[in-house]
Amino acid sequence: MRAPHTLTVRVAGELDYDTSGDLTEAVAEQLAEAGPVRDVRLDFRDLTWLDSTGLSALLMVHRRTSALGARLHLDNRPDVLERMLRMTNVLEHLTAAPESRGVVGGATG
Repeated sequence: MRAPHTLTVRVAGELDYDTSGDLTEAVAEQLAEAGPVRDVRLDFRDLTWLDSTGLSALLMVHRRTSALGARLHLDNRPDVLERMLRMTNVLEHLTAAPESRGVVGGATG
């Protein structure tokens, strides 16, 4: 059962040079078909390998979801993904809430 306003994509096998384009295309297609989405959940329970191209694909998915105002979730992360996220220090960036549109922060002077 699909939760309202949530898109879940299961990532299985290797996420590398040969397969990263498949992930970004699949997410783009499903976002186009899904209608308004607040949360995009990538389920990594069956991920076996990830390289730098796979990490780049996650950054591209984040860019796309943020542009729509949706939050990206990285669920069921195996050790190989945890190590990559820790080494590159991008977990918080990938899973941060999207910035509000039209809100300008900063001090006034």
